[in-house]
Amino acid sequence: MTDRHFDNLISAFPLASMLIDPSETIISMNDAACEIFGKAGEGRHYITVLRQPVLLDSVAKCMTDGVTRKPVFEKMRSTHTTRYEATCTQVDVRERKGILISFQDISVFEEAGQMRRDFVANVSHELRTPLTAVLGFIETLRGPAKDDSEARDRFLSIMEHEATRMNRLVEDLLSLSRVESEERMRPNDKQDIVGLLNTCLRTLRPTIETSKVSVHFTPPVDDLRVPGDWDQLQQVFLNLIENAIKYGSSGGDIWIDMTQIEKDMPLRGPAVRIDVRDAGEGIDPLHIPRLTERFYRIDGHRSRELGGTGLGLAIVKHIINRHRGRLKITSELGKGSCFSVYLPI
Repeated sequence: MTDRHFDNLISAFPLASMLIDPSETIISMNDAACEIFGKAGEGRHYITVLRQPVLLDSVAKCMTDGVTRKPVFEKMRSTHTTRYEATCTQVDVRERKGILISFQDISVFEEAGQMRRDFVANVSHELRTPLTAVLGFIETLRGPAKDDSEARDRFLSIMEHEATRMNRLVEDLLSLSRVESEERMRPNDKQDIVGLLNTCLRTLRPTIETSKVSVHFTPPVDDLRVPGDWDQLQQVFLNLIENAIKYGSSGGDIWIDMTQIEKDMPLRGPAVRIDVRDAGEGIDPLHIPRLTERFYRIDGHRSRELGGTGLGLAIVKHIINRHRGRLKITSELGKGSCFSVYLPI
């Protein structure tokens, strides 16, 4: 087989790959391998190109005993570090033994694993705090406060609050799981977005009155219908409006505006934008990119006191993704926040 045939073969591999001949010279590299190790690798000794000690050791041993090895190494880039798993396999090259190496980027798998571990740790932390409180109160009620009716009523009230928070967390976790499982299935039923927002405001009326907030919503004259899931869209706007009530200034104003867009460039077609604005203290720009992460809170203690689970905006993001829309968050400290939902019409 000629070098040209080797080049054709290696270039067809989906993974970054290179071929080392029996003289320990690299005789072929595909484009993906050139991106990792540079374009001047062919014709050079593999030691001068690979350089990673764990990789060089695996190649040398594979040449000697023919056993396939899979070393993992890191490659520094200008902005990040990428982890690769290399598969070193002995192959026949010109009737002698050479080495074929393929490289798989495993960074994304490790990141997914880390996200899973963080998620489990966060859920455990969120549940441990109320469980510890409930168990402590039960122990107290069985012991020192057994005959103290005033303490019993107070402790039972706190236990109810903590149990309600745990139940809310479990419900949000189940909701997030359902939304993620349906994210690839785009809903097609047409929904009256004005009617949906009015339903949300009726549902939240007791909260609005208790918080002494003024909600300003002037629906458009035209009938606007979007393809969507009524319950999920209602969940989105209930969450956004409730957040505006909780974190906007008490007794202040909230505005809900609707704008029809003839052609939204990111959505590549006509859309409707629904803005939920408050006049609260605003959000530091540093936090905005992470607001839709699971369990991310700007002020964890305040969020828990207000009944937040840290999953609301993550659910909102996944629902909007399912509807092929987008969420935009703008805020300025001291001047309030605006959560804008773009939905294709």
